[in-house]
Amino acid sequence: MPFALLHRDGADHVEVLTGDVVTVETLAGIPLEPGRPVLAVIPYRQIAERGFDCVDDGAPLECLLVDSIERQPLDAFPPGDLTVRDGGFDISDAEYGTIVERVLRDEIGNGEGANFVIHRVWNGTVDGDPVEAARAVFGRLLANEQGTYWTFLVHTGTRTLVGATPERHVSVADEITMMNPISGTFRHGSGSILDFLRDPKEIEELYMVLDEELKMMATVAEHGGQVAGPFLKEMAHLTHTEYLLAGRGSLDVRDVLRETMFAPTVTGSPIENACRVIARHEQRGRRYYAGVVALLDHDSAGRQTLDAPILIRTAEISPDGTLRIPVGATLVRHSTPAGEIAETHTKAAGILGAFTSASSSVRETSSSSETQELLAARNVELARFWLDSREPGALEVPELAGRTAVIVDGEDTFTAMLAHQLKALGLGVSVVPWSAPVPPADLVVVGPGPGDPGDLSDPKMATLHALIRSLLDSGRPFFAVCLGQQVLAAELGLSLVRRDSPYQGLARDIDLFGTVRRVGFYSSFAAMAGLGVGSAEAGLGMGSAGVAANVELAVDPVDGLVHGLRGARFAGVQFHPESVLSRDGVDVLRELLPPLLAEVVSPIVSG
Repeated sequence: MPFALLHRDGADHVEVLTGDVVTVETLAGIPLEPGRPVLAVIPYRQIAERGFDCVDDGAPLECLLVDSIERQPLDAFPPGDLTVRDGGFDISDAEYGTIVERVLRDEIGNGEGANFVIHRVWNGTVDGDPVEAARAVFGRLLANEQGTYWTFLVHTGTRTLVGATPERHVSVADEITMMNPISGTFRHGSGSILDFLRDPKEIEELYMVLDEELKMMATVAEHGGQVAGPFLKEMAHLTHTEYLLAGRGSLDVRDVLRETMFAPTVTGSPIENACRVIARHEQRGRRYYAGVVALLDHDSAGRQTLDAPILIRTAEISPDGTLRIPVGATLVRHSTPAGEIAETHTKAAGILGAFTSASSSVRETSSSSETQELLAARNVELARFWLDSREPGALEVPELAGRTAVIVDGEDTFTAMLAHQLKALGLGVSVVPWSAPVPPADLVVVGPGPGDPGDLSDPKMATLHALIRSLLDSGRPFFAVCLGQQVLAAELGLSLVRRDSPYQGLARDIDLFGTVRRVGFYSSFAAMAGLGVGSAEAGLGMGSAGVAANVELAVDPVDGLVHGLRGARFAGVQFHPESVLSRDGVDVLRELLPPLLAEVVSPIVSG
């Protein structure tokens, strides 16, 4: 009979769920009615519902329609015995290292995104009854693991999943939506936890997934997400760092699941292009790795609830005893093949240990005052817009109040975060994809996205170039961000160059039109103005910077690359003012946007 065993964070018992299993095609098809909880096992291939690329392996979306829930004590599930044999990764360390090198060079280096998660699978065989083996592992995880969000066993009749996942993907309770990005991995006994907390790669990796999950919260919560943390997530073998995001929302929980497929900690950013990169380099399906197991229900007031952890640190056991333990590593600009290979071994060992040993683990704690100081220091230079609560209207700019803006999305949902900032400044905001007509609005925002801005064979790039040309020709006010700025610079006559080292997930201080600003970059390309051209030089002619007259540039004095530009009815920035990395992002918008609308008295209709 199908069943599930769930131990949720902080509980002193195990929930035993039983019922019938049905298979549905889409998230909308998950049956949800008051009085009958549903446990849905959602495979990675469901991301196709968002129109994103994936290798379709046919893994089904199965739902346990819960007829009964019993509570049993933790000691009712003792560690059991089992045997695993014939184990090893599906691709060798050398092959995986080659993939890492290729992604760093061809994807991050060419502006396709800031980070990507590439997985590999440890395969083996479990002797004996697979369900009994899973029960034994479940008991071992209960006894030996710590810091888990869910420890679980789900048996649908056709497959068995057992694991101890540290990461809540998304939950909804009391109309509050919460997400929990976790990133950075410290293996106990491998060195100093303080060195781990100071490691720039680990710090930037967490910032990047925080930004990506804030994009999702900006879509599913009415006012975006508010950030708490960072915290340590301490497990038996590993310690991670994490943030907690919360925001009020009213979407159907199945829509929340759809809009948040899937966590950047197991895909990458921006997510749409990360899915393309994953399909291109993995070339095989992921089955349930990176998906979620989701408990959907209603509370006593009849409101929908959701609790959905990510399917990581999870083993899948087939009826014939085939064991699969998928693990992945997050590749960022600082990554090395050796480091990412080691991370996959570490993550596999975490769950594999429950299959090979019943003994308790050595548990470490990291609660020193220095640890807490290092964690708190991570927020000092972050954007307070996402960390602080404030009264409605507190940031409104009179010159923007009541005006309208349309954001053109270049396939990066940073646009959802940007929309919340613009709304906070007083604008009415809509977002459209790059492929759609641009509707009437006082201000057009040409937003960010992945890819090579000079590749006019790409329909997206050709469309954005045509849009910028029409905006310049018509005098229609507009603001360009990242990819938008690159296209604008090219249309003004500047050359575009690929940076020697990608600016993906990088925060730094820059001189922006005479003011030092702390901002966050996610780019591999930039416009070149040339050395000796500074931000104080307005009204530049074609001879000095290669752009039309009356365009002011903010240029890096070291490499001659353009951080920002502005003219009579337009402005652009190479960084992301909406990013959590941009401490001064809102101030930049408050400075650059009002002059663009100074003479606009009514919405301009698109020509």
